[in-house]
This record gives sequence, structure tokens and C-alpha cells, in this order.
Amino acid sequence: MHSFLRAPLALLALASLAPVLPAQAQQNTNPPGVPDTKTVGRPVQTAKDPWLYEKSDLVHDDAWKFGRLSNGVRYAVRKNGVPPGQVSVRVRMDVGSLMEQDSERGFAHLLEHLSFRGSVHVPDGESKRIWQRLGVTFGSDSNASTTFTATTYKLDLPMATPAGLDESFKILAGMMSGPEITQPILNSERPVVLAEQREQPGPQVRLRDAMLDLMFAGQPLAQRDPIGTVETLNDATPASVQAFHDRWYRPERATIIAIGDVDPALLEQMIVKHFSDWKGTGPAVPSPDFGKPVAGKPVSASIVEPALPVLTTITIVRPWTVDGDTVIFNQKRMIDLVAIRIINRRLETRARSGGTYIAAGADLSDLARSANITTVQVLPVGDDWEAALRDVRAVIADAQATAPTQAEIDREVAEIASSMQQRINTAPVDAGAKLADDLAEAVDINETVTTPEFSYAIFKGAVDGKMFTPATVLASSKTVFQGTATRAIVNLHAPDPAITTKVASALEANVAGAGKRKVLGNVSFAALPKLGLPGKVASREQILPGTGIEKLAFANGVTLLMRQDPSETGKVYVNVRFGGGLSSLPNKGATPAWAGEPALVASGVGKYGQEELDYLTGNRQIGADFDIDDDAFTLRAQTTKDDLSDQLRLLATKLSAPAWDPNPVNRAKAGILSGYAGLSASPDAVMSRDLERLLHNGDPRWGVPSKSVIEATTPASFRKFWEPLLATGPIEVEVFGDMDAEATVKAVAATFGALKPRVASMAPPVPFEFPAHVATPVTLTHTGQPNQAAAVIAWPTGGGTANGGITESRKLEVLAAIFRDRLLDQLRSQAGVSYSPQVASQWPLGLSTGGKIMALGMVPPDKVDFFFELSRKIAADLVAKPVDADELNRALTPLKQQILRMSSGNMFWMRLVEGGTYDPARIAAVETLAQDYSRVSPADVQGLAMKYLRPDKDWTVKVVPEAK
Repeated sequence: MHSFLRAPLALLALASLAPVLPAQAQQNTNPPGVPDTKTVGRPVQTAKDPWLYEKSDLVHDDAWKFGRLSNGVRYAVRKNGVPPGQVSVRVRMDVGSLMEQDSERGFAHLLEHLSFRGSVHVPDGESKRIWQRLGVTFGSDSNASTTFTATTYKLDLPMATPAGLDESFKILAGMMSGPEITQPILNSERPVVLAEQREQPGPQVRLRDAMLDLMFAGQPLAQRDPIGTVETLNDATPASVQAFHDRWYRPERATIIAIGDVDPALLEQMIVKHFSDWKGTGPAVPSPDFGKPVAGKPVSASIVEPALPVLTTITIVRPWTVDGDTVIFNQKRMIDLVAIRIINRRLETRARSGGTYIAAGADLSDLARSANITTVQVLPVGDDWEAALRDVRAVIADAQATAPTQAEIDREVAEIASSMQQRINTAPVDAGAKLADDLAEAVDINETVTTPEFSYAIFKGAVDGKMFTPATVLASSKTVFQGTATRAIVNLHAPDPAITTKVASALEANVAGAGKRKVLGNVSFAALPKLGLPGKVASREQILPGTGIEKLAFANGVTLLMRQDPSETGKVYVNVRFGGGLSSLPNKGATPAWAGEPALVASGVGKYGQEELDYLTGNRQIGADFDIDDDAFTLRAQTTKDDLSDQLRLLATKLSAPAWDPNPVNRAKAGILSGYAGLSASPDAVMSRDLERLLHNGDPRWGVPSKSVIEATTPASFRKFWEPLLATGPIEVEVFGDMDAEATVKAVAATFGALKPRVASMAPPVPFEFPAHVATPVTLTHTGQPNQAAAVIAWPTGGGTANGGITESRKLEVLAAIFRDRLLDQLRSQAGVSYSPQVASQWPLGLSTGGKIMALGMVPPDKVDFFFELSRKIAADLVAKPVDADELNRALTPLKQQILRMSSGNMFWMRLVEGGTYDPARIAAVETLAQDYSRVSPADVQGLAMKYLRPDKDWTVKVVPEAK
């Protein structure tokens, strides 16, 4: 449930080419040559209310109504109908791990767990069952997160009724004011928290902790991991946890956000009714001083983690001084954003061309109200971190020495503008849950929310005020790499006694003049290879009355499923299925199939590589993602009505005239090999590497390939393998969303309809088998922590759409939901053995076999047998007797509500019918969707359990620590 730094590559700023506005400490003066903005906001608010906008001159988002109770509780309510019927509630408590004393480490997160158990209003465990009856799925609709600075409780209540809202707000109020903190409950939940801590990936945790120790030396942040320590958690008593609660869980530290498809007055009424009587215990305590970055601390460090890639992280730390969210504050950080984007684009260009690093990027952020930081991360090719760091620093040094061209700046500005305009277009269909999360995050970092239109006006004001010039961006390129201290840490695969000195020297090395810039020539869609003449529509029909879905066939064999539906304003989903997917690949020997997802799109189109394609599409809503499904290869994108024609052209040309740039293949190899040791470093990593292959009886098409297979892949073998696959097999195009149907037919005819007829593969799908029952579990080992293990038990089911297969698969989801709820209660809540055990039913529609019900648990090594015993006991009980009506209802209602919520989106309908032009049963099964779930009975569940949960058919595997 908690949130903190986990992924060591999370800050790699390939993603920072997206127009996210990073918070930065506000400066007292404008950048050189920048006049004050002409953007009209409001006078800076000096009043306390509306509370979000104190010290801000931003235009208020009047869709929100803000209020404050007499006891200090702040709240915001809003009407929102996405998805229909749902209400999202966030209760943000201004208490995180930075509020803990040394003896209380982990208490904020522990208290989050205890609050869900029981309170003054509900007995232990009952809140989960109440919310399940109201359609809430535990873990996705009800959850919480604890960070350094906050604990936020989240509830998404589907089909909210006044009675359901009243009960839910009562439960939430009791969780805040009076959680049940007793010895029995603490004894039950403490093992769950310890299990959560135990299940964290050890190498990543150690690297994260080392980074925090170095980067924030002298500040509490360095020693306040929200999960806490084993010692402090074991020493926790009801009295000490209650004291922590009473000190920090006070009404004046609470912010309640409620948004959904009801009258906001009702939401406000619920807040007033249930939170007004809350009173703090004892005098209020001020928040502790989080400190500021301190100079004079060590500037370099290293850690040896062979399971992680060699990685260099540089952080420039500055004091966090955000004190008012103003127009000029945002405009100044937009200049910083453009500077960072230009640097990251140059770094990515160099990586794509086969440089010394696989990936590198810079990022600006605020962390835990403790520091404003610039982070640079460098993932080298091989182990030569020094050469990679030198080249990255050279790119940054070049950006600081020589101003960018206005053309470079204009490219970034255009891409940001395009994204912000699209944000305006899609704002009417923003999900209420997202808006609630955005507001909670704004509260956390002392910022506000405004309308998408005014956000764009702030940006446009900066553009019109000529704030984005070579001089201003050059100045930002310097200031964002200045601060109180610059610190770096390197992860190595072998100890180096001189590493600290080497890192310090690398930070000071002169790299001036070593940075190179690449200039692109003219790039346009007109230069893409030509397609044929527009194809003719051979047939067109409406399918599934009431859904608006049409099915078309073109003369060249291409088929189209489309749905014109403007309910998701500004969004058009495109899905292109071709060929036979995994089932069409050979099941003997090694192939370069693994490199398709990371390298196929990046290999280019026609004479254009990824650089040119980025330039071509950067300021438009055009893209491409490639996936390999069981029964098809897919190219996916989200676009707009205006960009749809060129989006389709790009995807069609990818199939007809692919380019074969070798660099993406080499880069994909280097990337996966750099972290390959990590696939052995924890039980869940071993499962992610091997489980799917084992469940397909060793078939090499599934799972992560061996290191030798990856090493043997070359650009030539990649092309030889993929080129015929792109050119053969049927094509089905799906276009769903806010588009014009006739224009879409015309665009598909001019692109996919213009392709030459494709040769269909004559070979039948290559079969595979589910593994046979084993008397003792298959045993795998990992090289990680000795207290970690994993266990999986699986039963074969079926696959395909024949003989009611889709209906069977839907009913199996109900069985799996019941199984999961029992396993969660018994393995987690009662035994405290596993933090988040999972049960799922998988039924591949495109294959005649391969389905399974599977249970997985991360457990201590000495509890593996207990996991298998418990899973088999649950299975046997489901076979022996029908479930009772309440248990069935608590499984069915959340499933039905999930479907109802998803059905308001076009992606839901597209997923339902994809593949339907070749398999009509998929389309026909849409009409039975509601009854397939609503008519499931206890006898149906028992019948499925008897049919599939057979003890002579189950298959088991365990991952245990490697013998030392």
C-alpha cells in the first residue's frame, strides 16, 4: 500500500520528453531578458479560503467547491460522471514517515494497515465485506498509500447510492478518528506489514537506501523509508501506535476530496455529517523540520549489486522553497522544462545511434518537501560507467556552453502546446478518480489545480511574452544543474577500492567540447513510401444492435471494425491485428521474437528511423506500440480525429515498407543483458522469467529467453525473422472513438485497403500442452534474500470460443474471485504469511487450450508447503459444497461493477470484439455478457470447481533461495 522510490531507473528521463511540469524552487528574478507575463490571472489570494488557492494568483477551477469544517477538516467536492455512477473519495492525512521518531519508524504505514482492519464503527475485517457488497474491489477500488509526507486513503465506490455513500463516509470517518488498535489486531496485522517489507526486491531496496543516504545526507529523509524497520515494527505496542495516531491524526491535518456522479451537495452533506464531530486528542503538534540540503557531506558513493545494471545516478540538491503557486512561478519552470527536454532529446539521439550508454536522462522534481532536485541517470553499455558518464556530461556541458537554436526550442514548445491542447479536448472525459488524485498530489506539494484552459493560457502567455529564447533556455540549462551540492552514486558488479575517488573525479572532469548535436533535415509524411490506390469496400454491415459497431471488408482482404462514439471526447483508439502471434511461431529452437516489442517500431519506416519519426509525430497525437498476443501481432495507438488519417498511414507503411535500423536491436540486447542477472535475484523475478514457459510445458515461445539466445540475436537475424511476419497473414483494423465514420472508412481504404493482398499462412497454429500433474513441486532457485520464496499452484482449464468457451471463461472469473478472497483472508489476514497473494483465471480466446486457474503467493521459504496445503484446502472446499449467497454476491458485485464502469469507454468495446471478423463467436458473445455474469449461481461455481480444480490435475512450482 505504501509508495516510495523503488525502481532505480524510474527517473530515466526518456519519459521527460512528455510535457509534465516539474516543480522547482521559485526564483526572485526573471530569467535574463524575460519581461513580466501578460497572462491575466487573479490577484494573489491572501485569505485562508478557498484553502487551496492561498498565496496563488491562478484562476480557480470552479468545478470544485472548497470548504472547511469548524474543527479544521478541509474538503473539496465536485460533480463528475466518468465513469457513470461512481464516486471517488480521497482522505489525505498530512502524516507520513517524516513525522516519525526514531523509535516509530514504519508507524505511519502500520497505522494505515490497522485503519482498514476495524474502527469504532465496524468490527475487524468488516469494512472490506461491506464495500464488496457495494461493488468495491479490494486493492484496486479501496486502498491507501503512505509516503514520506502523507497517508492517503482511497475509495472508488461504483454505482454510489445515498445509503452506500452514508455507510462509506461513516467507515472512513471511523478509520481516521478511531481505528481499533488492540493487541489482537496488532498481532494479526504486524506480520502482514512485515511480509510486505520482506517481499520487496532486496537489490533495489539496498540501492534506494544508499541513494537516499548519499543524496539527502544531513536530512531526516535519508533515514525515513515509509516501510520502517523490523525492529521498530516488532517493538510496536497498542499504546505506542495509539500515541502516534493521537499526535498526528487530527482533523486539521485532514483533507477530504469527494468527486463523482452525484450532486456535490450530497457529498458535502456526508462530509459534514460524519467528520464534524471529530476532535483531536491533546494539543496540536507542529510538523517537524524536514531540514534543507547540507553542503560539506560526501559527494560520491558506490554499491555492489550484481543483480542490478551498472548505473550512475547524479543528484543536484537545492532547498525546497515552494510557497505559492503563481503564474510567473509556472512560467519560469516551463523554461526549465524546455531546457531539460532539449538535453534529454540530445541524450536520446546519442543513445539511439549506438553510443556508450543504453539510456540516459535528466529530471527535475521536488521530493518530500525536503529538496528540489535535478537527477541524471546513466545506464551504460556494459560496465564502462566512466565513458558513459563522460559522454552524458559532455551533452549537458554543451547545452550549458552554447545556446540551443530557436528551432530546437520551437520543437519542444510545439509538442508541449499540442499536448496541452489535447488535454483541453479530453478534459470532459477525465475520470473522477484521476481528478481526485491530482488534487491530493497538489495539496502534497503546495500547489493548486486550475482549468486546462488556464494552464494553456499560462503557457501561451509565456510564448507570447517571448520567454522561450536561446538566451533564457541557455540560462536555465545552467541553473538547473546548480545547487547546494552535487552527489553521485554508482552501482557496480564487482568491488572497486578506488571507486569513491573515481566518481568524485568523474564529476569534475573537463568534458567541454565533447558534446555533438545532430540536425535533422526536412521530414514530412509526404516522404514516406507510397501505398497503392485506395481499396474498395467489399461489404459493410452493422453488428450488435445498439452498440454502433460496424464491420467492413475491403477487396484486398483487410477487415475493419469501427465504432463512432464521441463519449470520450478527443480520443480515437486504433488497433491493428495481423498474423498469428505466438501461436504461429516455431516451438523448437531459439528465435529473435523477444526483440520485437522493444525494437520493431524503433527500427523505422521507409527511409525514416526513430529520430525522424519522433520529429514527424512529436507535436501530433500519433504513435505506435507493438505487442505479441497469443493469436495475433498488434500495432496500437491512441490518436485524434484530425490525426487519424496519418496515424493509419504510419501503421500501414510500417507493414508494407519497414526499415531495419540495426541500432534498436543492439540497444534492446544491451538493455536486457544489463539487467539479466536481476531475473535470478528474487522469487518474483524468477517467476516473471520462467513461469509462462513452464505453464506451457517448456515451450520456448513463452517466457524470457535464455541469455545465450539474446546474445545470439543480431540485426540480420532479427530482420530475417520479422520481415516475412510483417508481410503475411490477415489484417484486422479496429478504430473506436471520437471520429467520423465515413472519414474513417476513407482513411482505412487509402492506407490498409491500399496494401497488396497478403498471403495467409497455410500452417496451422503450433500446439502446446499444459504441464502434467507433479507429485512434488518443480523447484527453481533465486540468488536473493534467504527469507524470500514464491509458490504457484495451477489447474488447467481450456481456451477458445467454441462450445460456449467465452461464457465458461466468464464464469471462471467468478470462481477465481471467490478463491482469491478466501486466499487473501486466510493467507494474509489470518496467517500473516503473504502480503498480496493472487488468484486469476486466464482463458486464451485465440487458442483452443492453455487456460488455467492459478494462485500465487510470495511467502517465507518455510511456508511454501503451507501455501500449497491451504490452496488445495480451499479448492477442495469449493468442490465439496456450494458457496453461500453472501460470498457469491461479494465476488459477483465487484465484477459486474467493473464491467459497468469499463463499458462507458470505447476501449472496452474494442477489446470485446477484436478478432471478431475472423471469429464471429467473439462478436456473438457480446450479447450474452450481462447474463453470463448475472446468472452465475452457487451450483455453477461448485460445478466449475468440480470440473477444473481436480487434485490429479494441479501443477505446482516453488522458487526458494539458492543454497549457499
